Amino acid sequence: MPLRKRVRTLTYVASAFRRTGVVSAFRRTGVASAFRRTGVASAFRRTVRTCRATCLIGALVLLAAMPPEPAVAQTTRAMPNDVEIAQALAKVKADPNVGGTRTIKVPEWRTNGPTPSWAKWIARLFAFLAQSSRPLFWIAVFALAIALLSFFIRSLAARAAREAREQSVTPTHVRDLDIRPESLPADIGGAARQLWDSGQKRAALALLYRGLLSRLAHVHRIPIRDSTTEGDCLTLTQEHLTETRYQYSARLVRVWQRSVYGGADADTASVYELCDTFAEALDAAAAPSAQMAR
Repeated sequence: MPLRKRVRTLTYVASAFRRTGVVSAFRRTGVASAFRRTGVASAFRRTVRTCRATCLIGALVLLAAMPPEPAVAQTTRAMPNDVEIAQALAKVKADPNVGGTRTIKVPEWRTNGPTPSWAKWIARLFAFLAQSSRPLFWIAVFALAIALLSFFIRSLAARAAREAREQSVTPTHVRDLDIRPESLPADIGGAARQLWDSGQKRAALALLYRGLLSRLAHVHRIPIRDSTTEGDCLTLTQEHLTETRYQYSARLVRVWQRSVYGGADADTASVYELCDTFAEALDAAAAPSAQMAR
């Protein structure tokens, strides 16, 4: 322990002994005067002084026997110089746990001579693209949107054309009735009258109805399907033909239905009238003025 600190400790012990007030308390009592008269007081003072001196000496002995405290070294570290930094870096690089050096090869243009013009053009092009990437992106998005819209429009147009072609395909048979023009005689009305006169009444009516369907599909281009019924036939005729042609078709269909489905015999006069006016009513297409009037 430093000498200054030891002296400070002894001073503190002496002041503490004085603060106890033992001597002053003893003087205030009456025993002190009696002791002075008997000579005991002087003996007591000597004893107190001896005790005080003994305590001080013991304190000094104890303080001297205590081991000295280690001095705190206040040292300041200097900043590392360039040599120390280089040594530390070399030690780190030599550590196998730290990643080493890796060599990467990058292709470069060989400039043995002047750079060709096309290479400069490509370099300027890439520089332009790098600077104007955002406008080019929106231009590409706009072009893609236009291309998709055009694709959808063309797809819809192609689908509509395909459906139109499918609708324009004329069937060869309507249910079990052959309506091909080559399967019918040239004079359908005359052939049907001959069949009627020979007693083949059902065949005569079937020929008239087949002729009706064939003329509607091939001559008047009415969309007859292979599943068209008599009611569908009359509806299409009313929509696409004149009133005179529709009335003839309605009379023929009613005679056909009563004979085939109802089992009723048709009137010969009515059948003759249908046979004689068949070509006039169905063979020739309607004139443009008549179609416009319809």
